[in-house]
Amino acid sequence: MIIPHRELSPEALQGIIEDYVTRDGTDYGAIETPLQHKVVQVKRQLDKGNYFILYDMELQTTVIVSKDQLPDKLGVEN
Repeated sequence: MIIPHRELSPEALQGIIEDYVTRDGTDYGAIETPLQHKVVQVKRQLDKGNYFILYDMELQTTVIVSKDQLPDKLGVEN
């Protein structure tokens, strides 16, 4: 299920994005980028429709994925 990021409270959105950018495997290159800068980058991608927040009701988890990582069944057009 796609969660519209604009419908989340600022605090909830901040928490989801911070969780995403601090996970192992999230790579921003050779130079360390400050947390707040990473958050701004991800928020921009959400605003542009390049990233989406998905909620898995079975696992009760939230993830951020790029548009090309979305499952086809969610029906977001390219």
